[in-house]
Amino acid sequence: MRRLHRRDFLKLAGSLSASVALQRVFRTSSHQPEQERPLQSIIIILFDTMSAKNLSLYGYPRQTTPNLERFAERATVYHSHYSAGNYTVPGTASFLTGMYPWTHRAIHPSGLIKRAYETRNFFNLFGSGYQRLGFSQNIWANSFLNQFDPEIDHHLPPSSFSDASLIVGEKFGNDHNAAFLAFDNSLASVKDAPSSLLLGLAENLMFSRRLNGAQGRDYPRGLPGLVDYPLYYRLEKVFDGVISECQNLGSTHLAYFHFWSPHEPYRPHRKFINAFQDELQVLAKPPHPMGDQTPQDSLDRLRRRYDQYIANVDHEFGRLMNSLGQAGILDRSYVVVTSDHGQMIERGVHGHVTPLLYEPIINIPLLISVPGQSSRKDVYSPSVNIDVLPTLLQIADIEIPDWCIGQVLPGFFGDRADEQRSIFSMEAKTNSAFAPFKKATIVMRKGAYKLIAYFGYQEVEEGYELYDIENDPEELKDLAREHPAEFARMKEELLDHLADANRPFER
Repeated sequence: MRRLHRRDFLKLAGSLSASVALQRVFRTSSHQPEQERPLQSIIIILFDTMSAKNLSLYGYPRQTTPNLERFAERATVYHSHYSAGNYTVPGTASFLTGMYPWTHRAIHPSGLIKRAYETRNFFNLFGSGYQRLGFSQNIWANSFLNQFDPEIDHHLPPSSFSDASLIVGEKFGNDHNAAFLAFDNSLASVKDAPSSLLLGLAENLMFSRRLNGAQGRDYPRGLPGLVDYPLYYRLEKVFDGVISECQNLGSTHLAYFHFWSPHEPYRPHRKFINAFQDELQVLAKPPHPMGDQTPQDSLDRLRRRYDQYIANVDHEFGRLMNSLGQAGILDRSYVVVTSDHGQMIERGVHGHVTPLLYEPIINIPLLISVPGQSSRKDVYSPSVNIDVLPTLLQIADIEIPDWCIGQVLPGFFGDRADEQRSIFSMEAKTNSAFAPFKKATIVMRKGAYKLIAYFGYQEVEEGYELYDIENDPEELKDLAREHPAEFARMKEELLDHLADANRPFER
């Protein structure tokens, strides 16, 4: 008997009755998006390194996000939303293109989207009928905006609204990415040094003087800034700049704002420096063999600082929403709030550039507010960040291209969740972008279950972990041996997908 291939299964699933794919019940469902009016404007707010697990919006015990919760009362809130990658490059590339990393191939810290696929992005698909604005404080994400530059009407460089910066790549108009790789990225390990070999000591001294002048008592831990890169800013000043840009947008626009915060280093304003001096009891999980073996007391300290910084970012987000509301922009705009990936502060690991893909690192926030929406809707079905692009295209009545494999998010146009759907996240930063995946971590979420597969790592003997996320959200009990049938089914499907991804690169 012929084995049912994944593609055959998808065809079969598509022919089943709607009752098989019933969506989970929303907490409230009083508002439906307008279908007859074309999209007037979209504002995308992306916070770098914001884990859903640390947001009080999703039940975290510290009150980290009162303003996100206020915004949620006029939005659709997705509770099981995932990034397709564990750090900026694969996560952001997937969001902007609607493709998984195994297709767009931006998998390395300095990776770019496959050249043949550069036009597969938000800005190109929405077209010149929209005023298109792009801003990313994150230099790696800005590399994608540089790739899309012909389709962006107003491209703000990463140093916009900053207090001190020596990012050299943005000064080379003919090829920002080449300059970034040649100067900024190649010398990124030189702390607070100018990346330009041409400008040398004089510029370094001038930069240090500017930075010292910008420092003040408002930021006791120092100004927020990029890791290893000479760019520092005041959080409130960046939000002031974004507020101003939003108020100057035309009536039909697509605006993408990628904030660096709350990415480490955690440097909040002094108003939040002493927040959460509590005795929060976090479940101490055993260190993972592929972890950094960071002691638990250090993780607890880092968690508190991360939470303080999230609270600071949330405060500034509240100011942004107040401004947009007063200007009437919220009443005529779709507003998307999300992240590129989360942050892991458990199992001996602090950070996100790790082969471990547990929930804190890939479960990210997603809130979408529709013009005129006045009530909250909660969606619990799993989704992935490649779904946002086709959702907004459908709202804008723009044809969704065949290569975009994301699905329209449940909660829009009566679309229901596909409970038989599998979604994926992956990490493969040490694997060649031009070869089959031999060293990678791949996650497949299907219904209540989550399968983690490790390929090419000597530290992990078994290679697979299976969790029931609905009943074990902390991922404490590996069910790979207890549920052999479910494990075998999910493993076979994951390997089918991996084989499909590898086939074009096999000789």
